[in-house]
Amino acid sequence: MELRVLRYFLAVARYRNITRAAHELLISQPALSTQLSALEDELGVKLFTRGHRQITLTSQGEYLQARALEMVKLEERTVANIHTDDIISGELTIGAGESIGMQRILDVAGGILRDYPDTKIHLVSGDANEMEQQLTKGTLDFAVLMGERPLERYDALRLPEINHWGVVMPADSPLAQHKTITPTDLIGYPLLISAQAQAAHRFQNWWGNLGPQLTIRGTFTLTFNAQLLVRNGSSLVLTFDHLINESLKDDLTFRPLSPALTEPIIVIWKPHTVQSKLALLFIQRLQATLPPTTERA
Repeated sequence: MELRVLRYFLAVARYRNITRAAHELLISQPALSTQLSALEDELGVKLFTRGHRQITLTSQGEYLQARALEMVKLEERTVANIHTDDIISGELTIGAGESIGMQRILDVAGGILRDYPDTKIHLVSGDANEMEQQLTKGTLDFAVLMGERPLERYDALRLPEINHWGVVMPADSPLAQHKTITPTDLIGYPLLISAQAQAAHRFQNWWGNLGPQLTIRGTFTLTFNAQLLVRNGSSLVLTFDHLINESLKDDLTFRPLSPALTEPIIVIWKPHTVQSKLALLFIQRLQATLPPTTERA
């Protein structure tokens, strides 16, 4: 498969219309149709179902769309990062979940953007599994992990910030009178927990035998959305500290768990890989912000 043909395919998948895609690509409609038919013949599958007014993707077409987007992005980033020796330019892609530790990383990224006008930073949100997968595929330069993970396959820096688990609740909740929240305190309250934490059984040891008595009403990936359910009285949320949105601070409050439950924050990247000058600059500047005793994880 040629990248040129994949770009044709992606344009048609985006517009669901060959005429509009051909107009954007500046090629004739018959030529575009021929390229798509050749791609289907090469793969041995149908990528589109052609209707009267628009075309739709088959399941194989949807799969190719996701993979083609990754391949085109990787090609664009590779081209952008190839420059002369004395210029810092190109694009840096960082994947992470929500955490106070991101402030340090974004301060470093912001400094690079100010100092080098020809650079771009892309931020991608997701859980640790998603970030590791994208790092392996090459669509991320760095991933920021919240929690202990096997690191043998990566180079890594452990940040000094630590995430503390706790409960976001309405400011007028009876639990807001507590300095800390124990498993017993949560009995009878509807709870939302992080989807990643649930998959990793992160709270199993913390709540111990009381687990069956707690009411888990669902999971979330974005804390802001979950906080909206807290504000309307639907649930409490188990999440990290420092994540209450500014617009909700008058309505919500956070209380840490007891016994305390914490997670480290670790930046990882692929080892034995020729890094772009921009990626090397990011590592150098991030490391320079760390205490002198900090070592690579």
